Amino acid sequence: MDIYLDNAATTFPKPLAVPEAIYDYIVNNGGTSGRGSYEKAIIADGLVYQTRKKLAKLFNHNDPKTVVFTSSVTESLNLALQGILKPGDHVVTSSLEHNAVWRCLKTLERDLGIYISMVPATEQGETDISDVEAAITPDTKVIVFTHASNVLGTIQPIGEIGALARKHNILLLVDAAQTAGVIPIDVQAQNIDLLAFTGHKSLLGPMGTGGLVVNCNAKIDPLISGGTGGDSAYEYQPDYYPNHLEAGTMNVSGIIGLGAALAFLEAEGLETIRHKEDTLMDYALNVLSEIPGLEIYGPRDSSKTVGVIPFNITGHVPEEIAFYLDQECHVMIRSGLHCAPSAHRLIGTVSRGTCRIGIGYFNETADIDTLVNGLKSYLKENN
Repeated sequence: MDIYLDNAATTFPKPLAVPEAIYDYIVNNGGTSGRGSYEKAIIADGLVYQTRKKLAKLFNHNDPKTVVFTSSVTESLNLALQGILKPGDHVVTSSLEHNAVWRCLKTLERDLGIYISMVPATEQGETDISDVEAAITPDTKVIVFTHASNVLGTIQPIGEIGALARKHNILLLVDAAQTAGVIPIDVQAQNIDLLAFTGHKSLLGPMGTGGLVVNCNAKIDPLISGGTGGDSAYEYQPDYYPNHLEAGTMNVSGIIGLGAALAFLEAEGLETIRHKEDTLMDYALNVLSEIPGLEIYGPRDSSKTVGVIPFNITGHVPEEIAFYLDQECHVMIRSGLHCAPSAHRLIGTVSRGTCRIGIGYFNETADIDTLVNGLKSYLKENN
């Protein structure tokens, strides 16, 4: 049996309700949301709006209309950063960012003339709030922070950063790719102005879904312009939400699938999901210590991380380990830089990368045992 341990990249399997909802829509409806007054289009529109409402409830956001759908968290982050920042603006960010943030910022630095301050972090991926405050300048427009590192798993102090941003009247943009669906997020209590999320990770939805929760009055220029299904005679993008930031035919089937995933999450409860993943993390951290020469990076405390365990084995190449586990043991893990080189610089692995275990809600302790046995077999054959 195949063992899937790459849930930090995308979760698998999905709840059965997800493909069932997508199939039902494609086979029995097929109408385009917001593009027709016939019954099937109205039903599709209602299903899309119900998904907006579920997301607003999950994140304690008070206006479903300002939950904007995108194709991915990468698009959401680009939409926020490119739509808000102007020449001369300053941005504060973490030392742990995924390229979804970092490449966007560097491109805006080169092409638009923004400037960037990267807040230091420890080798464990922990950020001191005083370092965030020290990086603020009179020109700081946005603080953009990952909620949890996809390399180290370390959870960042978003509530404290939010309070700091509010105190200085600075926008806070949070990348919740690794946390939405497994850690409670409250955009009101945590003073999050903009929350970027993806549907295909811990929200357990399909790929090609994501969004931006707009919890502020900031002016955001659209990333693209085009049809919205309404006000067609008006020659510019409408200024009201969600149409202002949603041009073109949306991924209705994917959004309906995401809605089914959100219903599953609500029924299971985030506390239940978090508890199981923490239990698996603690178990994995314990049994991995049996492997000679294995070094784990990041916190060894499940309360400080999401379900990510990066490791290396002295004298062995991460890609070779991952390939062996897949081919010989049917265990799937990730190897490489995980699209986040700045986090690897922190731990000294930017030239080498790491192996990464991504634990998900549908994993069991037996999966971890199979992984550990596979690593032992690998070392027996390659030492």
